[in-house]
Parts: sequence; structure tokens; C-alpha cells
Amino acid sequence: MRSFARALAPWLAVAVGAVLGTAARYGLDLLMPHALADVPWSTILANTLGSFALGFLAAGTWAIVPSWMRAGLGAGLLGSFTTFSSIMIAVVATTQGGPLAGGPGSVDPGSLAQAVGVLVGSMFAGLLAALIGIILGRKASGRGAGGRPTVDDEEDA
Repeated sequence: MRSFARALAPWLAVAVGAVLGTAARYGLDLLMPHALADVPWSTILANTLGSFALGFLAAGTWAIVPSWMRAGLGAGLLGSFTTFSSIMIAVVATTQGGPLAGGPGSVDPGSLAQAVGVLVGSMFAGLLAALIGIILGRKASGRGAGGRPTVDDEEDA
């Protein structure tokens, strides 16, 4: 029975994390509403915050928390909070000048630059946020760039 509970823990953590992450994402969309053809700032913010948080957690605490917690926070909470599919739909909608109204082949060349900007900007912001999260996570956990204790930590030991 104990091994069953141990096997079930990551699944439950992912489910609980997914509920919380999805609710947080929906709340962000309510706080920052936008039409499909507009710049999806809530999506960009969610992806950037999620990238930072995952980088911070992976660098700072992943080595010291149980696997069920990593699953719940990573795949569950942050996986449901960040939205790769939403950014892709936002990019497509931006090129069509409306809520997918024109269908394929109706790309508005004037909005193509905005769509590329949304995609590149979201990817850049996510990469930068993940890098900052990793750096801060390592510092917060007292580990250096290679995941080892920093020189100051070794002197204190």
C-alpha cells in the first residue's frame, strides 16, 4: 500500500498544481484582457513569469525537494500556468487581424511584423527570465554556477 501511495503522489501533485496554475493563468487573463488580434500581454507575462519561476526552482531547490514536489510545481503548476499553445494562437490571430476570421491565406502583411514581434519577444523574455531565475536560484540556495557551494559557503563550513 505504501508503494502505491508513493507512486500516486506525483500524479496528485501534478493534478493539484495544474488546478492552481490554470486558475492563476485565468486570473491573469481577467486582469489583462485582450482581443485575439491584440498583443497578448497576459500570455507573454505568464510565460515570462513561469520561465523565471521554473529556472529559479530548478537551480535553487530541485536537488533538495522530493520528486513529487518537482512534478507538482514543474509539470503541474508552471506547466499549466505557462501557455505555449496560447502564444501560438495569439501569433496566428495577430496576423489575421481578428479572431481567426479570415482563415488560412488571409494574413494581413501589416500585422505580420507585430506577430513576429510577439513571438520573438515572448521567447526572448522567457529565455531571459529563465536565465535570471537560474542565477538567483543558485544564489538563494548557496550554490555557485556549477551547482556547487560558493567559495564563501566553503569558508563558513
